[in-house]
Amino acid sequence: MKIEKPQPQETIGKYPVIREIGSGATSRVYLARDAFGDRDVAVKVLEFARGADTELERVQHKAFLAEASLAGKLNHPHIVDIYDAVIEPNRSYLVMEYVSGVTLELHATRERLLPIGKVVEIIFKCIRALEYAHQHGIIHRDIKPGNILLSVDGETKLSDFGASFQQRLEEKTTQIKGIGSPAYMSPEQLRLEPLNQQTDIYSLGVTMFRLLTGRLPYEAGSHVALTYAILNTPPPKPSSLRPDLPPLLDEIVMKAIEKSPSQRYRSWLEFGKDITRAFMSLRPGPGVTTSDSEKFGKLRDMAFFKDFGEVELWEVVRVGAWQTIDPGTVLMREGEAGDSFYILVEGEVEVTLLSKPLAVLTPGASFGEMLYFAETSSAARPPSRRAARSSPCRSSSPPCASPAMPARTVSTRHSCALWSSGSPRPIGCSPRRPPRSSQSPPVPANPEVRLSESVNFNAALF
Repeated sequence: MKIEKPQPQETIGKYPVIREIGSGATSRVYLARDAFGDRDVAVKVLEFARGADTELERVQHKAFLAEASLAGKLNHPHIVDIYDAVIEPNRSYLVMEYVSGVTLELHATRERLLPIGKVVEIIFKCIRALEYAHQHGIIHRDIKPGNILLSVDGETKLSDFGASFQQRLEEKTTQIKGIGSPAYMSPEQLRLEPLNQQTDIYSLGVTMFRLLTGRLPYEAGSHVALTYAILNTPPPKPSSLRPDLPPLLDEIVMKAIEKSPSQRYRSWLEFGKDITRAFMSLRPGPGVTTSDSEKFGKLRDMAFFKDFGEVELWEVVRVGAWQTIDPGTVLMREGEAGDSFYILVEGEVEVTLLSKPLAVLTPGASFGEMLYFAETSSAARPPSRRAARSSPCRSSSPPCASPAMPARTVSTRHSCALWSSGSPRPIGCSPRRPPRSSQSPPVPANPEVRLSESVNFNAALF
């Protein structure tokens, strides 16, 4: 196969090369420009050295084809996108999302370990990405720190699906033998047995072990000795190498790297639930920002978001505002303008009328500005069309007050956590009362919704 080494200003296909950014035994990676998409891209070119073993070349080419087949199929915030794939007799290359940053190999030594909380967050994001891939019938088979990217913004991206294989119902699974990194391989992968997602769970467990301790659970001087250790030797607990690790992380890692699949986590959901527990146990004190992964985990468990896919829910985390609000704070008064929608994450919210309680909202409740669709029959619009309108009263658990009723208020009963969308409305502004009809009773001066006592109130803003 032809070896390509683009010179400055040279192009690979339609992509002008900027510079080489990496190389391996069977490929080189170049930073290039996608003029049509107006973005930088990473172009991975398949190449072999002269005199390369024919069988090895065949296996590696098959792995390259496996990765190329995923172009456009995996769209997830924590998986590197593959935009394009070109397979030709004399040249084959992939065009991928360019992630400015480093691989986690840089933080896999004792001298450069990441904070424990950051490691747990990275593993959580990898779990979500690999669960998404598994839902699409894909097993990665080569999870290791070198295949996990950490961007300059601190985001996690899973890469290099060259060792993966795709599962299809009622079809025979095709696996590429001899692909993967032995130190991270599960016992069943080493024995060349049929694989499922539990092999990736094992490999991610080994990756977690190394990111927490700076070393592998099994170290040996030869491939044979390493294989024997993985198949037969009990691994040490991470805390035996790093005493400041909490016991819960010991439990999680040890279960993830169990030799027998029957004793290991059976699914990504099961693994993810324990990682979420670790998040809560490592939760920082007041004034420290909640991580995106913790936000995702909280929203994922809510009935409101049960029909949201992975990508949609990560977008909710991205666009929403996460707020902690003091007890007694008035969040909204009926009749006031607003453009936010709230989800209560923690704490309680009270709805009152004339200073008397109407309802208490608990975690999972939604309230705020609501959009609805109504039939219209105006001359400008045919009756068959629908118009989107903003509701004249806020959405919350109790029914809206009619125009003839005094306006309600929503306020925090405890210190609460809120997720919200839109622009947060200034808290404590003067109420704007709606126009009063001659039949309507006087509107009280301060109808409101407020928080009570001191519990953490977290809400999400849409």
